[in-house]
Amino acid sequence: MAPSVIPTSVNPDIQKERDAASFSSEEFAAWWSGGEEKLKFNRDVREYLQKDMDVEEVQQLHNKSHEEIYEASSKWAILAAKKLQRLQKERNPGGNDYWPTLYDNQVMWGLIPGGNPFGVMYVMLVKALQAQCTPEQYEEFGKRIENFEVCGTYAQTELGHGTYLRGLETRADFDQNTDEFVLNTPKISSYKWWPGGLGHSSNHCMLMAQLYIDNKPKGPHMFYVQVRDEESHEPLPGIHIGDIGKKMGFIGVNNGFLGLKNVRIPRTRMLMRHAQVNADGSYVSSPANVLTYFAMVRTRCVIAWNNAVMLAIGATIATRYSAVRRQSPINPKEPEPQIMDHVTQQMKLFPEIATSVAYRLASAHLWNLYRHYLGRHIQRKLHSLSCALKVNCSSDSTIGVERLRLACGGHGYLSSSNMCHVYVNATAACTYEGENTVLLLQIGRFLMKSWRAALSGAPLAPTVMYLAEVQKKPEFGSWTGTWENMVHAMQFAAAKKTALAFKSLSNRLSRGETEETAANHTGIELAQAAELHGRAFVFSSFADEVTGPKAKTRSAALNRVLENLLELYVVKESLNHMANFLRFINLTDTDLTRLQDRLETVLTKLRPDAVAIVDGFDFSDVQLNSTLGSFDGNAYERIFDAAMKNPMNQKSVPKSFHEHLKPFMKSNI
Repeated sequence: MAPSVIPTSVNPDIQKERDAASFSSEEFAAWWSGGEEKLKFNRDVREYLQKDMDVEEVQQLHNKSHEEIYEASSKWAILAAKKLQRLQKERNPGGNDYWPTLYDNQVMWGLIPGGNPFGVMYVMLVKALQAQCTPEQYEEFGKRIENFEVCGTYAQTELGHGTYLRGLETRADFDQNTDEFVLNTPKISSYKWWPGGLGHSSNHCMLMAQLYIDNKPKGPHMFYVQVRDEESHEPLPGIHIGDIGKKMGFIGVNNGFLGLKNVRIPRTRMLMRHAQVNADGSYVSSPANVLTYFAMVRTRCVIAWNNAVMLAIGATIATRYSAVRRQSPINPKEPEPQIMDHVTQQMKLFPEIATSVAYRLASAHLWNLYRHYLGRHIQRKLHSLSCALKVNCSSDSTIGVERLRLACGGHGYLSSSNMCHVYVNATAACTYEGENTVLLLQIGRFLMKSWRAALSGAPLAPTVMYLAEVQKKPEFGSWTGTWENMVHAMQFAAAKKTALAFKSLSNRLSRGETEETAANHTGIELAQAAELHGRAFVFSSFADEVTGPKAKTRSAALNRVLENLLELYVVKESLNHMANFLRFINLTDTDLTRLQDRLETVLTKLRPDAVAIVDGFDFSDVQLNSTLGSFDGNAYERIFDAAMKNPMNQKSVPKSFHEHLKPFMKSNI
């Protein structure tokens, strides 16, 4: 293999950017991480985990087969687990702050680029078992999962059903004679399909099935099922299990299928914290526990947080590349500029930086709200907001990463740029943990209930108080263009869209349509109102962080940068949703011209600080895994080096030349 051509020095163009920054990227990194101590902790753990990594093997992952990627991902996941266990023993024996807490943390990113086949076990399964098991059940089998004595996953989605849980077809019939449940997937569409790690990386699973007692349905319930032998790892009798095949991304996650034929499990393997089946066949159901909402809100906050970070990764790669790529003179007699000097390039890069910050702050704000209201009825209202945040962040980050890939020109299309892998990871979140359109419709229904409640004078959750305010004062007032005014404008537009949807729904009901049919016919308006509801929350979260009391804890230089990011975010989002603003708010041509001027002005202000901002996201080169986005800025050399190490280039003549191409050309002579 050819020797590396990558210099040991830093590209002078990217160094110039860092030297000219108006603020400290270290201070930004501490703020982004949640404080200096947290930043130090993250870096320390990251360095420990990345030590002794075979970086070249990781970089060659995209050249491997599906099976090879899975095997490598499984190996790397276990190596990371061992390192975290060692850290725990060395630094805090008996605690859990390193293991298993960090196994689903962002310090792990980059260690397993194909995806962690055991990730679902800690992201979802352990927490779901804690929420659904009785204390006795968790001690019996939940602890074994938590300690990684066995491996498991959470199996809910089926080939024929995903979000609509009442449509799930897997059956669990209670056999009173043997005190067992009999599990079956009666047809192909009832096979469990998609659970991460189910294919070959789990010997147990938490499975959702329709409970039947005396052939009478009791609805979907959770069951704990062993699917493989703990010693041989062979599937148990009645179990049909495997990998669903290669996907756009997450290739190493080993998403699997599961069929069951007369699989018997003890009655005590139904998770019975919230519902019980007794030995005599009697059924006892408990009201939904707040822990159910806790798990859902937590998961959707994590998704929004993670997708904000994916967008930040894409922005880091594209911004650094834009600092070292020179192309197309602005003035014909001058040298080729850094492409980041083109305002159109700035418009591709800087709004995505601002958007990643906006969603990072919004997800943190929502999680803090949820913990503040823990155990109170309002948690159910916050669940709806978490859905909106998940939808908007996954959608915006997916579109944003693709925009950033395009900003890298042809080289962004290279697999070695890593932009394609960031994209497929981001877009997956539009579907998992609630398909986005389905969630928007759920939020829309919540908004209809809230609007109806406000009309009757009933108390509202703090997250929708603005609906009542707009009912009391149906006119917006004057547009001033301040950040506070623009936050109010987004809330006003969301409330007015909610009012229009409510009117359409009410008209359909008055014409005799059923509630369900009317909701279906009003679906487009419900989804639009739901989207704006989520955006209003992001607006207010961003503004509160930048202009609120926390500003006093930051330097003036960092505050100026955050103010510029806030300005860019609210201005570009207001322009993006101008059709809604113009419909409900009296804006003049002068107001619109000023918004465009503000957009162009803030791009100019951010230009000198762009590289320092993405440096403040504090990603290591291992985490970025990109020829275009490395810290040293040596993009061309890294692109060239990756091509030289391509397995196809290790032979001067491919086998296909002699077997196919040459004989065909000879035959034409």
